[in-house]
Amino acid sequence: MDNFKFTLFSIFILALLGLSGYWAFSTIESGSTHVDSQKQKELEQQNEELTKELAQAKTDYNLLKAEKEAETQNEQNVSAGTTPGTTTTPTSIPAKTPAYKYQSLIDDLQKLADGKTYLKNKSQGIAVGTLQKFLNIYNNTSTKVDNDYGVSVATAVKAFQKAQGLTQDGEVGPGTFLKMISWLKTQ
Repeated sequence: MDNFKFTLFSIFILALLGLSGYWAFSTIESGSTHVDSQKQKELEQQNEELTKELAQAKTDYNLLKAEKEAETQNEQNVSAGTTPGTTTTPTSIPAKTPAYKYQSLIDDLQKLADGKTYLKNKSQGIAVGTLQKFLNIYNNTSTKVDNDYGVSVATAVKAFQKAQGLTQDGEVGPGTFLKMISWLKTQ
């Protein structure tokens, strides 16, 4: 009876070890894939920080511009004979840059258009991920963003190009990026 219990216990332990080994083997990712995913996370975090810094810089710039215009107006009033120390409000308020619902995606697409980036089947990288994010919004889907330009991405791009009156080649260049930006601004 003790032999039977020992045998069952041994089989259970071996099965447990086998399952944990299979799990470890099936979930392991290559070093380069892990490094790429870590770099992508770092770049996305840096992008968010830079977007916040850019928004703050634009706000600071607009405030400084308004102050400079007020000073200039005040100097003009003094030279025109108005009482010194009297301040007048600037005649024009600096225009704020409109913030769109998908502003960070618009900024990313604009960088790709400005950099004359071209994407086609079998392209890979963060630029493809940006394109996939746009296609998810455009098609109202939640397809996984895997940074890989495959057949499904090419098909979605062709559908977008057809709807926008562009050449339906399934490849994305500055013209298609600009159409994507225009579409996002209307959302």
